[in-house]
Amino acid sequence: MKIPVDLRKRLEASAFLDLQVMMEGYAQAAANLAWSEYKQKLNFTSDSIDVLDEILVLAGASPDMDLDFEVRLWGSYLGEVLRRRYAGSWELSPYPGGVASIPAVEVRGSRLFPLMKVYRRLTVGDEEDLRAFYAMVTERLGKPAQVN
Repeated sequence: MKIPVDLRKRLEASAFLDLQVMMEGYAQAAANLAWSEYKQKLNFTSDSIDVLDEILVLAGASPDMDLDFEVRLWGSYLGEVLRRRYAGSWELSPYPGGVASIPAVEVRGSRLFPLMKVYRRLTVGDEEDLRAFYAMVTERLGKPAQVN
């Protein structure tokens, strides 16, 4: 899928207060794009993971795709669903085996790397299914955080 140039420029030109605000902004942009381009609703619930996975299948990695931006956009959404469910937080963390720090969601002492999962979904394919990933994460982390 071709991302509208103005969306990318607007997000990349934004002066986000911190990492949390930036990831929320990208996640909301992903939800807006899902509706405008795919007529699919991403509402930050567990059920929306299936919709996100379908969008990534449709988008697929292509030679003209800006993979870095798409990973940031859709990975932010996946991370926000997890962060909100478990009252986690965004942090920059080294990816295991890597040298660079990337955005990760910290939940109950665990670090989740939603951007890397989206990258693998786009580049590897079906074996990196988001539904299976989300099921595994929710099984390991247990009940969602209590919202007061």
